[in-house]
Amino acid sequence: MELDQRRLISMYQRMYTIRVFDQTAVDEFHAGTIPGAVHSYVGQEAVAVGVCFALREDDMIVSTHRGHGHTIAKGADIRRMMAELLGKSNGYCKGKGGSMHIADFSIGMLGANGIVGAGLPIATGAALAAQLEGSDRVSVAFFGDGASNEGAFHEALNLAAVWKLPVVFVCENNLWASSVSSSETVSVQDISARAASYDIPGVTVDGNDVMAVHEAATAAVDHARRGLGPTLLECKTYRWHVHNAQRGPIADPRPEEEIEEWKRRDPIARFGAYLLDTRSTDSEVLEHLHLQVHERVAHALSWAKVAPSPQPEDALQDVFAN
Repeated sequence: MELDQRRLISMYQRMYTIRVFDQTAVDEFHAGTIPGAVHSYVGQEAVAVGVCFALREDDMIVSTHRGHGHTIAKGADIRRMMAELLGKSNGYCKGKGGSMHIADFSIGMLGANGIVGAGLPIATGAALAAQLEGSDRVSVAFFGDGASNEGAFHEALNLAAVWKLPVVFVCENNLWASSVSSSETVSVQDISARAASYDIPGVTVDGNDVMAVHEAATAAVDHARRGLGPTLLECKTYRWHVHNAQRGPIADPRPEEEIEEWKRRDPIARFGAYLLDTRSTDSEVLEHLHLQVHERVAHALSWAKVAPSPQPEDALQDVFAN
């Protein structure tokens, strides 16, 4: 599909920001700066950007335990994200949520969720709210291949289909749970095939091709916005790192040759080559962009490191809604 040069460069910049931010988060975790968990999104950047660039700012997303990419793709402030990872009081959740619970309602980011599959009914509820309000807003639920085996997945798809809710279900099939291949746990080759049970469109795309993801997401969003109901969009991709960062030695259950094969399909390198081949930009522009992103992430980290930590009495703040 046709996208103008500025938008293409913006998509590349957003993908590269996710890569640098998450690699920095992994490095800082191993350095002992970040407490709690860090689930790296490195390798899956094309999915978040391809989908979120098909949305308006007032559209809504619900994320997962591996949610930094979705949050950045929707337009979040990486300084407040980094501060949250470091447990600082000027983080998105004032240092109380950490990596798996970042939210920013002002950009339609309804929150990450550490419970597998738990975001699907939340996104479905958000879509119901939009429908009842007479709005044309759309919600998106990001989830993994493992979540497609959860009851919440089937309940959400069924209800959304019955009521024709404006929601897009985006499965990021990275082929592995923490230590088990999806080939051993999922009954179908393509998770999108499960859409047939609910009589809704099901589409599988190359999740490492941001243009393919964006085209499919744009069609699904338009379908939802016109009142025609949900779509199940499966994006086949791969995470480069282990399931979550560990400070001790940990064996990666995935075959080394499989990891290296998927790294050769790097979505950022692939999109960069596309931009150069189509003369949408040149190598000097991309190199300058890389430098800018590294500077922004370094500034976010420095800003977060000197930010104040929460105080004991802060535990009693923000417990109830106003």
